[in-house]
Amino acid sequence: MEKEKSIVLFNENRIRRVWDDKNELWYFAIVDIISILTESKNPQVYWRFLKKRLKDEGAIETVTKCNV
Repeated sequence: MEKEKSIVLFNENRIRRVWDDKNELWYFAIVDIISILTESKNPQVYWRFLKKRLKDEGAIETVTKCNV
């Protein structure tokens, strides 16, 4: 089976996701989740600042490298 893309609903909000057959895991769009949890008007900017803070605090990697 090839990677499967779909959208799920959480409290009537859309979250994009992709299935990875090799690892048998779903990968979710972090920006969609941030939008729901923070109710941010611009979740892309929120995520960009959060990644910078995590990097400044010594986080090694903030995202999984997947080419979808």
